[in-house]
Amino acid sequence: MNADILCPLRKGAAAMSAVLAFTAAAQDAPPPATATNASWWNFHVATTEVGQLHPSFPAQYSGPNSLNSHFESAETVSVDTFAGLRLWRGAEFHLDALAWQGFGLSKTFGIEAFPSAQAYKLGAPDGNFNLARAFIRQTFNLGGQPQDVANDPLHLAGQQDESRIVVTVGEISLLDIFDNNSYASDPSKQFMNWALVGNEAWDYPANSLGFITGLAGEFYQPQWAVRYGFFQMPREANGLAIDQSYLKAWGMVTEFERRFRLGNHPGVVRLLAYLNSAHMGSYEEAVDSPIRPANIVATQDYRYKYGFCLNAEQEVFKDVGFFSRLGWSDGHTQAWAYSDVDDSASMGTSLNGELWKRPNDTFGLAGVLSAASRIHRQFLEDGGLGILAGDGALNYGLEKAMETYYNFQVWKNLHVTADYQFIMDPAFNRARGPVSVFGGRIHWEF
Repeated sequence: MNADILCPLRKGAAAMSAVLAFTAAAQDAPPPATATNASWWNFHVATTEVGQLHPSFPAQYSGPNSLNSHFESAETVSVDTFAGLRLWRGAEFHLDALAWQGFGLSKTFGIEAFPSAQAYKLGAPDGNFNLARAFIRQTFNLGGQPQDVANDPLHLAGQQDESRIVVTVGEISLLDIFDNNSYASDPSKQFMNWALVGNEAWDYPANSLGFITGLAGEFYQPQWAVRYGFFQMPREANGLAIDQSYLKAWGMVTEFERRFRLGNHPGVVRLLAYLNSAHMGSYEEAVDSPIRPANIVATQDYRYKYGFCLNAEQEVFKDVGFFSRLGWSDGHTQAWAYSDVDDSASMGTSLNGELWKRPNDTFGLAGVLSAASRIHRQFLEDGGLGILAGDGALNYGLEKAMETYYNFQVWKNLHVTADYQFIMDPAFNRARGPVSVFGGRIHWEF
């Protein structure tokens, strides 16, 4: 991408950092929060720039949603400006103003476990702006051991009880609350692959930028938690506008979390179930229709889609963690908001740099398997198009992806990451690939 195009965002981030340098200094290394030093406001800025490229790779054919089989490079840059304000006892209001620019490789098509979760499905050649998050969080403390809450972009410093109820209302990313994982959730600092940021078999409610309006409730106890959320849905598949048929278009999710220790090492297991209702198409009806290429839009009606996900993490040794996700969806209803994956499995490890005297560095290695249901495969074989897949035909195979990265702390608020990903049978197609993706990431925040 032309450096002149990116210049306005970069200059804006630099100017903002200079003006607000005193804020960064004031917030640097805050003391442990207590009831007496809880903050009533905060301000953070974070910018992430990702560059990726892939060499040419073999492809027997290409279609409308295929990854470009010739050499290709792409770059994205985003700037998040966060502001938080304490409203009353237990209540916080948070905003996230997002500016972004750029596209993913092949404009974010052709790979299900897409290599960059910073590449929004709604790209912007000249820069764009959106109020990504705007929500109120109310915490009702119920007793038990007090826990310190650190100052971060989406939390004010303070204390909370280990037994509590938390209610969040507004525009959020569902991945802020559900399907969290200590080792694989944040694409600005950890793994960059979509399938390692969240479970790709969960078609979670979101617009093209990954955010949606709704309500979530969480109930915490010392060793477990349960969460429930009810959210709006986009009007079109992978769309930005919201479906205003509120009684017909919605997404529900429930998650149970169990925390435990193996010896002195913490672990967590999370079980998630979801049910979506939206104006989605049917793969069976699209395949049965004589229209070719198969047209999913012609079959759209208000219908349901559901699935289940498992998320586990375990510290194996000090500074060494293991994680895994498994996911399944019904596989009959059109992919609507996230990816075309019906079944997913991922596994990986994360090592903290304390092992080699670099405590703020991280090394990660993980693999992903992605699958489509039988009728979904037939739809793609008949030329159907999905959110990410659509080569015009299909020689089906499991998509297999691997990612490894090293996140290096250059300065206290500046990290640089080297990243490599290898994808076999991209978009479930054995007629294309394998693909090597080389990437780099710069992340700065205060």
